[in-house]
Amino acid sequence: MSPGLLRRLERQDPTVREPSPLTEPALVKPDAARGDAGQRVEQDRPKTVEGIIRHVQGRVLTDCPALLTSARHSQKDRQTLKAFIARLLVEENLVVRKLTRDALSEQVVCEVVGYGPIDTYIRDPTVDEVMVNGPGRVYVERKGRLERVEAAFRDDEHLLDLITRVVAPLGRRLDQASPFVDARLPDGSRVNAIIAPLSLVGPVLTIRKFPERTMTLGDLMVLGALGPAMAGFLEAAVRARLNVIISGGAGAGKTTLLNALAGAIAGPSERIITIEDSAELRLPQEHVVSLESRPANTEGRGEVSIRQLLRNALRMRPDRLIIGECRGGEAFELLQAMNSGHSGSFSTVHANSAADALARIENMVLMAGEELPHAAIVDQVRSAVDLVVHLERYADGGRRVSHVGVVDKEPGGSTGRDRVTLKTIFRFAVQGVTAEGAVDGHFEGCPAEPPPWLLARFRAAGEQPPRFEADGGPVVEAEVEGG
Repeated sequence: MSPGLLRRLERQDPTVREPSPLTEPALVKPDAARGDAGQRVEQDRPKTVEGIIRHVQGRVLTDCPALLTSARHSQKDRQTLKAFIARLLVEENLVVRKLTRDALSEQVVCEVVGYGPIDTYIRDPTVDEVMVNGPGRVYVERKGRLERVEAAFRDDEHLLDLITRVVAPLGRRLDQASPFVDARLPDGSRVNAIIAPLSLVGPVLTIRKFPERTMTLGDLMVLGALGPAMAGFLEAAVRARLNVIISGGAGAGKTTLLNALAGAIAGPSERIITIEDSAELRLPQEHVVSLESRPANTEGRGEVSIRQLLRNALRMRPDRLIIGECRGGEAFELLQAMNSGHSGSFSTVHANSAADALARIENMVLMAGEELPHAAIVDQVRSAVDLVVHLERYADGGRRVSHVGVVDKEPGGSTGRDRVTLKTIFRFAVQGVTAEGAVDGHFEGCPAEPPPWLLARFRAAGEQPPRFEADGGPVVEAEVEGG
């Protein structure tokens, strides 16, 4: 059929329609496609630090969740995580104004596995304590002095999120029903947090860092916390199994000295049981049993106090008992233990002086509710406690042993039935303050004749009788303090 005839038939048959001309599909130019996709990606890309942190944390949880956990405890894994985050920031072009990618990746790491804005100070070995008074005020302690730093949290929620992340792995909770918590970090550092309605300035977080290495008496002597003769006497007193009370104010270094004295206990031949609210002691001996108290749950049940643990520890065949701090009725059980064959035990007490420490112990025994007459309590304290070591934090921030005294156990003389007295054998004598603000002073011995009971204890332990020598200062006459 000719082409002309075909066209005539198509015109005559209305059902046959001339095909419409072929048209190509509407194609978008490649540049335009990339522009639209790029615009969508640009709109979805987080532009704030908070958004980047949430985005990166989601990617890390998806791609390498094990690394997120291990980086909290390993510096090597932390660096690996930082490298992964830095690469992720480059690949997804995540940037924040005024922050380099290295600084941004470090900030993201601090938020994801560290302590957020205070992470730098937590890892700074010169910082002893970090205090967060609400989201906008952060203070640190260096060499005994407080200073405010520029770190700050965004708001209460940011700070509360960090507190929750810190205490949750420790089995503690913080909420309206339980608005304060006392716990410890895996490295032994002490953590305290309190929130509204008890705190009126927002969430408050206090972290007292634990030394990376356990301090010994030699280390404390190098730092100027005590003199050579004083350190030698205290070490011999530990070996002679004297019962020691360490007193001082908050932050005076009581736990540090307690750890140093406990570290001087010889060998595995003695079974040591430590009892603390938050386990901070790290002893080098092998035969150590560490016990930790437990607070009540939200229903007010399940509390295990220091006093209950101490009662139980007496059934665990201890050679020495070490109580992190006496602050209540457990003082009665401690005196009973010291008076019933568990010599060489230690504890700390908050007090303003060595004499006040003995008075506080008497008051705490009264708190135990045993209804003992005061004269009987005084006799218990006099018989149980052998040595009181008092520490102070001075104006220059230095922590020093200011007083070492032995309990006067001899009948008659200065020992009365209504009080316990101390004979000073070492002290720190303050001469003044230098122009630079440093305390000018020296350790001095008070060479009174050692009491017969003390000489007998040293000889029984095979130790040389103490010689109360001067520690770089003059020898002074012995003095007697009342309790």
